[in-house]
This record gives sequence, structure tokens and C-alpha cells, in this order.
Amino acid sequence: MLLQRTLTALLLAPVAILVILLPPDWTWLFGLVVATVFLAGLWEWTRLSGLRNRRVRAAMLGVVLALFGVLWWVRDSLLWPALLVAGVAWWALACLWLRHFAFAAAPTTENRNLKLAAGALVAFPAFVGLLTLHGGVHGQWWTLLILLVVWAADIGAYFSGRFLGKRKLAPNISPGKTWAGVYGALAAGALIAVLGGWLLDVQGFGLVGLAVLAVLTVAASIVGDLVESLMKRHAQVKDSGRMFPGHGGLLDRMDSVFAAVPVFALGKLLLGL
Repeated sequence: MLLQRTLTALLLAPVAILVILLPPDWTWLFGLVVATVFLAGLWEWTRLSGLRNRRVRAAMLGVVLALFGVLWWVRDSLLWPALLVAGVAWWALACLWLRHFAFAAAPTTENRNLKLAAGALVAFPAFVGLLTLHGGVHGQWWTLLILLVVWAADIGAYFSGRFLGKRKLAPNISPGKTWAGVYGALAAGALIAVLGGWLLDVQGFGLVGLAVLAVLTVAASIVGDLVESLMKRHAQVKDSGRMFPGHGGLLDRMDSVFAAVPVFALGKLLLGL
């Protein structure tokens, strides 16, 4: 399984990096690609939420696509930073959900609608966050950096958890995750962020702030991973889909990114980087 996951990642990573490295003048094209990927992830989210009617799911995604277009149209308004704040607030609130595993677990209409609403708070702030990063100065490199931070955290968590992990992080939600994995993820993510910031000519207290931001970003990415695991537990499925061999569905690969991006994008704005 590790070999299969590694080969899949080696095939996908170059494609993702090529799209990210489009120059800021091409952010509109980057936004189209992001919107397409997000719609695929939301298709899986609607299924995990308990919505089975494919026509209704497709109609909902049509509405989401239209809203993505509206967000691009008003990209210079205060709505964008407001959505980033809403996204960060949602992931902080999601921590409470993780503490109450059974909340919204029953397959009722109310719980399904609650999870669908949560999907909006997952997708729209992340969409705005990625376009905010990509459209700024050195935007493609900052966008690549946030993904490298998340990927490094994932690798750090895997190896530290495998060799040092004993105490479980959330055994009812994701039995494989350990506190040692968390520490490894935080350290790896902060290291990559500082290195990337240095290459982007961030200096002095800016690097310190970036390191702190990386820790918060990785923490959010872990919450995102756990929330998707909780959704799968509620839906009684192993993977969100079967798009990628060894990786499951698109949502299985994007859960950490959905949570990490709003935190990183808002923090970067607040730090003035």
C-alpha cells in the first residue's frame, strides 16, 4: 500500500505543481482548475453527508460553481477576507465536533443538511484562500509553499507516528493517528515554512511569525483530516471515493488542504507578508 500511495503521489504532484506555478496573471486559469477540483471533492462530500440523489447533488454543484464565479467577480471586495475569517472560525468550531463524536451521526435529514452546510464552510474559504495567495506578489511560490507545508506535515506525521507513536490522538475517529505524529507534523511543517520564507526573502521577526503561522496551519490541517475521517465513520465507508489508487477519493487527499489554506492565507495577510 505504501508503494502504491508513493507512486500515485509521484504522478499527481508534478501536475499540481505545474498548475500552481502558473504566473499571477494567469490566476483566472488557476481558479478554474481549483474550482473543478473543489467540485469533485464536494461531490464526494455530498455523498458522505448522506445525500444520495445524484440529480440533486449535481444541481447543488451547479449552484456552487455559480457562486465560485460570483466570488471571482467580487474579488476586490471585503467579502474575501471575511470568508477567510469565517473559514478559520469554522475549523476552530470543528474541534468541538471532534470532541463529540456522535453529534450528527444519525442519518436524519437535519444531520444531512448540517453536513451539507459545513461543506460550504469548507469549500468557499479554501477557494478564496488559494486565489488570494496565488494572486499576490510571488503568488505562485506562496501557493506552492502552503502545499509543501501540508505535504511535509503529512510525511512527518507518518514517520514519527510509525516509529515513535504510542499514545493515540483520536482513537474513535482515526485509530492510526498518534500524538507523536502530531509533533512530527508540526516540526516538519514549521521547518519547510521557514525555509520557504527565507527563500522568499522573509527576514527577522517575519520568519518567526511565519513559523508560528505554519504551526497553526498544520494544526488546522490535522483537524481537517480528522473531520473527514469522522464523516467517513458516520457514513460507514473507508474512503471518500476511488479516484486515486492507494489514496482513495479526492477528498481523502484534499481534506488537510481545505483546512490549512484559510488559516495560512489569513495569517499571511495579518503578518503583511
